[in-house]
Amino acid sequence: MSGVRHHLLPGFPPSVSPSSHAVEADGFVFLTGQFPRDLDDPEAPLPVGIAAQTTRTMGNLARALGALGLGLEHLVSVRVYLAAFERDYAAMNAAYAAALPEGGRPVRTCIGVTALVRGALIEVEAVARRP
Repeated sequence: MSGVRHHLLPGFPPSVSPSSHAVEADGFVFLTGQFPRDLDDPEAPLPVGIAAQTTRTMGNLARALGALGLGLEHLVSVRVYLAAFERDYAAMNAAYAAALPEGGRPVRTCIGVTALVRGALIEVEAVARRP
């Protein structure tokens, strides 16, 4: 697997799963799912409500990208997982859109699931590309 780099990001808590924070191959950066935990205090309670959880999750995603020398503008694909799809879709979209730069948003799939880690309402998985 020449050319594949596994990243454990400095200053980030360990993944809640047995995985890297990111894996890089051929200029693409695949980020493990981010959820709304406080990266500086991972055991703190999650924020209340989908808007606050989406804002925190997107901030965590931006921070992970930043640790790799990238930003949200480098995203090419995003998968959003919602624990309460019908209830939270509209409010999640508003907070998600507010976090991204206009005019160059990534493609996205949004999926309803039955549960997420630590009772989170949202998880976001992403792929970025180095310029």
